[in-house]
Amino acid sequence: MDPSSPDIPAMSHSSAFLLPSSATPAGSADAYAVVVLNQRLPRFAPLLWDRAQVRVCADGGANRVFDGMPELLSGQDADDVRFRYKPDVIKGDMDSVRPEVKEYYSNLGTKIVDQSHDQDTTDLHKCIAFIIENSPAPDKSDICILVLGALGGRFDHEMGNINVLHLFPSIRIVLLSDDCLIFLLPRTHTHNIHIEQSVEGPHCGLIPIGAPSTCTKTTGLRWNLDNTGMSYGGLISTSNIVDEEQVTVTSDSDLIWTISLRH
Repeated sequence: MDPSSPDIPAMSHSSAFLLPSSATPAGSADAYAVVVLNQRLPRFAPLLWDRAQVRVCADGGANRVFDGMPELLSGQDADDVRFRYKPDVIKGDMDSVRPEVKEYYSNLGTKIVDQSHDQDTTDLHKCIAFIIENSPAPDKSDICILVLGALGGRFDHEMGNINVLHLFPSIRIVLLSDDCLIFLLPRTHTHNIHIEQSVEGPHCGLIPIGAPSTCTKTTGLRWNLDNTGMSYGGLISTSNIVDEEQVTVTSDSDLIWTISLRH
């Protein structure tokens, strides 16, 4: 699609899910799902868990919830925290979840889905497909899947998680760590990104993972791109700064948007 075409549809993005419940803007009615991978839980994991309609642990992610939620909520009784923060589903190869953790959650009614027979897709891929297939939402683009523990750890795991964004370009998937978040900007749309300045920024980047971009245009950044080409081995937009509450991006290639999170 020609990025200069006036007919290109718009897609809006917001990190309002990171705002405290009392500060969430009216009309923020996305259907949230949370996926927990096998990395340390970010500090805001309880907030996102409480906001989600569906909570899925990818294999060893169940260990992280079992161990990590009581640590994040250290002022509360650990057994009560584990009981309240129970995943709806544990899905994956089942080669990382501890037997006692799997038994604990199974006894509480968590659904255990063993897909060890499928070695061609990652645990995150399996979880995303499961959420889409089981969502009651008639329009799957209304789903926003928040992935905790997707960044950090082994580099090949990180790249596999980023690849999942490209495998499901029509689904809103956000990869989160304590330090940043990333999501895909499909070339089929122009993108309006609302910056929640109390929780994110100012550092950001636009990365052409997958294919070079010959023409990217932005507004709202310190160093805007003006029909600029980007590619590995050439220019990529890293360590940029958001200068406005609204950032727009239009490109002839799928791009990864990343922005720092405030502590």
